[in-house]
Amino acid sequence: MCVVNTALSVMAYDYPTEKLSVYVSDDGGSKLTLFAFMEAARFATHWLPYCRKNNIVERCPDAYFKSNNSWFPDTNRIKMMYKNMRVRVENVVQEGTISRDYMTNEGESEAFSRWTDEFTPQNHPPVVQVLLEQSKDKDVTGHTMPNLVYVSRGKSMNLPHNFKAGALNVLLRVSATMTNAPVILTLDTDMYSNDPRTPVRVLCYLLDPAMDPKLGYIQFPQIFHGINENDIYGGQLKLEFQIEPSGMDGLVGPSYVGTGCFFRRGVFFGGPSETPELNQDHLVNESINSKEVLAVAHHVADCNFEKKTKWGTEMGLRYGSLVEDFYTSYLLQCKGWKSIFCNPKRPAFLGNSPINLHSILNQIMRWCVGLLEVAFCRYSPITFGVKSINPLTGLCYAHFAFWPIWSIPITIYAFVPQLALLNCASIFPKVCPSKHSLASQL
Repeated sequence: MCVVNTALSVMAYDYPTEKLSVYVSDDGGSKLTLFAFMEAARFATHWLPYCRKNNIVERCPDAYFKSNNSWFPDTNRIKMMYKNMRVRVENVVQEGTISRDYMTNEGESEAFSRWTDEFTPQNHPPVVQVLLEQSKDKDVTGHTMPNLVYVSRGKSMNLPHNFKAGALNVLLRVSATMTNAPVILTLDTDMYSNDPRTPVRVLCYLLDPAMDPKLGYIQFPQIFHGINENDIYGGQLKLEFQIEPSGMDGLVGPSYVGTGCFFRRGVFFGGPSETPELNQDHLVNESINSKEVLAVAHHVADCNFEKKTKWGTEMGLRYGSLVEDFYTSYLLQCKGWKSIFCNPKRPAFLGNSPINLHSILNQIMRWCVGLLEVAFCRYSPITFGVKSINPLTGLCYAHFAFWPIWSIPITIYAFVPQLALLNCASIFPKVCPSKHSLASQL
């Protein structure tokens, strides 16, 4: 339900719904996830008008119902609808299959028919399913609903999938063929929107004529909820997500941290594309649910599409490192793009921090491997970055890229004092008595 709450919180933005589209990437290609979003689409027709009517600020349903916010006459009804949706989704997940009892129309049955016996998480064709279309779907008050599109990119065991960068590039292409909005938000599914006015805040930067036209993205801090007030274990990672980005904001801007970031679409598209639907000036005049549009969307989501193209090297998020966010923003700034760090009083996004040692170690290991891949690649910040951006920013990126090497002296310092104590050896130089007495006399 975490990913469902993420999507619902973004769909409920204080922004014209006819200009808002939400694309959900399901990299595992699970029909259970698709079912969850079908349920979410139905619930959204009640949740969005409820938020608008009562001017709700916390628009993530799960967070809202757990908080002590003021309740309204129809709150109990909406809460019951949310609980029913949650129960239906959890029952389906527990059963591992979707029975006919849960399907409300033939369109849903047809969507699930794509999951054949040959369909596996590692090997399957692309799936692009339109769940809500703003030109057709209305909420219970007759207001236009935003677009909601489920995307599961095609995968093959014989082709590299390039992890998160590959999934985001598919979303970039699919969204370009269907709506092609000039501004893109990337948001991890373990986070949710905490401020419905965030898009307006972003447009204040992007539409300001006094701003640098090379402003490529606005990065918000990654802030976690559920951590004690004093954060005695450092779970907020304030140094990495708040303090250091504030410092880089005084240069050409912070790096992209993988979530909570608004991009100009033009940042990812270098020039004219061989596929006309992927050009920046492409206008979508047809229904996003039409056969023609869906055919192109499935084509660009296929695992064979990127062969002999510039995707991953000059277009989209860059491949070559496990920290695709850091690597992409670094190369974008090498090309002259700039960024802004926006840290409002009310966090724009809140997320879940790792809750056990296993998750933390996996995360840190991925960061270390990815950062070292950047540090020792042909575009190393210590050489290429210093020349391409500026010395200070290049050194900032070098500081991040070589950060894993700190593990060596830290590990040594963690064991040497204990070993010295066990062997009755001193790890510090002894003070010479004669010099000490001389210093005392002076």
